[in-house]
Amino acid sequence: MATKMFEGKGHAAVYQKYRFEPGKELQQTILAYLQEKRVSPAELVVDVGCGSGQGTRFLAEHFKKVVGTDISEAQIQEARDALSMPNVSYLVCPAEELPFKDASVDLLTSFTAAHWFDIEKFMKEANRVLKPGGCVAISTYTVDMSVRYGNCSEKLTKVFRECWDTILKYSHDRLKLVLENYKEIFEALLFPDKKRITDIFDNIPMTVAGVVGYMESASPYQVFLKSDPEAAKSLLQETEKRMLETMGVSSRETPVEFWVRHVCVLGCK
Repeated sequence: MATKMFEGKGHAAVYQKYRFEPGKELQQTILAYLQEKRVSPAELVVDVGCGSGQGTRFLAEHFKKVVGTDISEAQIQEARDALSMPNVSYLVCPAEELPFKDASVDLLTSFTAAHWFDIEKFMKEANRVLKPGGCVAISTYTVDMSVRYGNCSEKLTKVFRECWDTILKYSHDRLKLVLENYKEIFEALLFPDKKRITDIFDNIPMTVAGVVGYMESASPYQVFLKSDPEAAKSLLQETEKRMLETMGVSSRETPVEFWVRHVCVLGCK
């Protein structure tokens, strides 16, 4: 069964506040692939491991009916509480047991979640629910990130990465799937018509507070927070202070460019 993370209400609230929707380049990569495979207009799209719904809301702009699913009740509640379009609904269920009929789904997506699933069971379930000609789009952003601002981008990224490297010491072993660019997930996909793109770069508009909040929302940080609350809180406070000093500004709401690299596995049944 899937690895359970992001379960607590507090963590879900932080996740909703600071996690970002799929970047424009990733969105275009997925939409172009679906156009190529003639999946549009899709009747039913299922977003698995939807968390607080950032990816689900993007899909709702392009497809007729979108259902977000997640194993965490707290995350689904956050998703339901957020403003969304009338063609979106949410369900609590495991990724490996989707409550949809055989061959009923046009598109199955998962944004930065599939590494938590039981991959073999999830792929069988994806194969079961997808229509012939249906597609999957499974993506994640990687730990390859940088923060850019004026002429201090290099120093700013160094401050960010020093904090990030400390947080990553508390990573679950499932994060190795991300570090290996979803190679295992690509290989487990049951369709011969598939491809993996590892170099999708997106500029996510952020603030200093948003970057620090993103790190707070990460699962390794939450593990760190439980094991040593004072050290964890101090790390983020000190990192924010160093970022502001590096930039020569005082407001944590100062905009920055947050660059991320996405990996995307695409397949057609």
